[in-house]
Amino acid sequence: MNSGHRSDDSGQPDADPADQWVLDPETGEFRLRPDAARRASAGRAGVPRTGAARAGAAAEVPRARPAGRAGASAAAGGRSARRRGRVVRGRRLLTWAAGALGLVLAAGCGGALYVYRHLNRNISSVNVQVGDESERPKAGNAALNLLVIGTDSRVGLGRDYGDEGSTGHADTTLLFHISKDRSNATVLSIPRDLMVTVPDCRSGAKRIPGSARAMFNTSLGQDGRDPGCTWKTVEKLTGVRIDHFMMVNFEAVKSLSTAVGGVEVCAATAIDDPYSHLRMTAGRHVVQGEEALAFVRTRHAVGLGGDLTRIPLQQQFISSMIRKMKSSDTLTSPAKLWNLADAATKALTVDSAIDDVNRLKDLALDVSRVNTRNITFTTVPVLDDPTDSNRLVLKPGDAQQLFAMIAADRSLTETAPPASPTPSVSASEPPPIDAEAVRVTVRNGTGTPGQAGRAVSLLRAKGFTLAVTGSNTEARTTGSVSYPAGQEDRAQAVAAALGLPATALRAGGRSAGVTVVLGADFVGAGTPSASPTGAPKDLQRVRADDTNVCASKFK
Repeated sequence: MNSGHRSDDSGQPDADPADQWVLDPETGEFRLRPDAARRASAGRAGVPRTGAARAGAAAEVPRARPAGRAGASAAAGGRSARRRGRVVRGRRLLTWAAGALGLVLAAGCGGALYVYRHLNRNISSVNVQVGDESERPKAGNAALNLLVIGTDSRVGLGRDYGDEGSTGHADTTLLFHISKDRSNATVLSIPRDLMVTVPDCRSGAKRIPGSARAMFNTSLGQDGRDPGCTWKTVEKLTGVRIDHFMMVNFEAVKSLSTAVGGVEVCAATAIDDPYSHLRMTAGRHVVQGEEALAFVRTRHAVGLGGDLTRIPLQQQFISSMIRKMKSSDTLTSPAKLWNLADAATKALTVDSAIDDVNRLKDLALDVSRVNTRNITFTTVPVLDDPTDSNRLVLKPGDAQQLFAMIAADRSLTETAPPASPTPSVSASEPPPIDAEAVRVTVRNGTGTPGQAGRAVSLLRAKGFTLAVTGSNTEARTTGSVSYPAGQEDRAQAVAAALGLPATALRAGGRSAGVTVVLGADFVGAGTPSASPTGAPKDLQRVRADDTNVCASKFK
């Protein structure tokens, strides 16, 4: 009869590998508990194992090392290569634990990894198609930009969350920018109700038409759009080049919050939201599982009741989770690290360039260098859509200023050392070129008739006598200036003349000259907002080390 418990080769019931390991305070290394070591030794002595079983053991459960000082002072055999191998594996465990923390830091409530290789099988990936280089923002200066997407997919979740079987949309989206010197990070929340241009994209072999005006959250899921479509939408919206994406679902919040033993949150007033089912008294609470999910989903009973109210709650939750994961209580608990890694990788979908644990480890160790006090959360500056009070539009000037700061690697954290400045385009000091020899074609993507002609008039007044108008294109939020090889200086001069930021430049233009596609950010000639040194006034911010943030204060 099946007892319901699996057994290992020694006949003993299986146990969580993490529960078998403890931190030795004298050596700073992890070792097996004495009883676990005896069971492992008995299993090896009494039962022959197949090659596959041996390989699996090597990948998933490190061999036992002698416990205590008795094992350390054993005869010559105790100094054998086998013992040295165990010590190396113990140190490796600590290194991989740091990697796990770093990845979760990068993804907020998104991802992790751990020493056990079988976690690689948990990870799902998507081969995103983000278009030609000429369509993308210019590559950065070694800063790292991660797109973290929280999908509200209900696939496989039954009726508990409504919209049964829904494939989901980009319900929560964060652009995680880590500076070139890894001293600071800016996490930009993009409201799901923001009206944007969703470009044409491909999902596998399928071409999916874009939309000149659509809610941002429809960049995923709608008409079969995959994360690559959200990736393209964010690049077009912000002018920031994305390096990788990570996507998580409802289960990630529940399982990760449980894995770390709960996340502390704060409510300034009592919350009773019948939609998210969150009922919480005023004060501090430790939430996990369903209650944690309800907290990050709630919006109707807090603040103004919209998505802009929910975003700071999510920022508070992610900041608190980051602090919890960096705490010694988590770092010194193999069981918590194991549960965290296992839960996260099961909920994680990434782009195919980082779809194995070795690549994720390298990424995570790099990101983990950022100190919590230098991580600043903010939200895209927006206004109510004048045509629909339930929707949002970019706040002119402020939104472009913030995007340009991120693209130019400018920190929002006052305590962080400034990154090396990126040369900016100045209208007063254009590159030394012969404007009369520059061929420029201007296409209108602003959605307002006549803007291409206006731009051409501005260019001709500044000496670009060969400037002409081209055909209109789909409406877009931000403009672009494309140029062929060898003409970057000409493109910089054209951008400066039109008041477009340096982030609008696109290498690899297909025409013989410079092609300008105007977006909604086109306001005319003047000094462009490239590489601003200061943030927009009244910018919403939450610092990851701030423990005094409470829900309901965002009104």
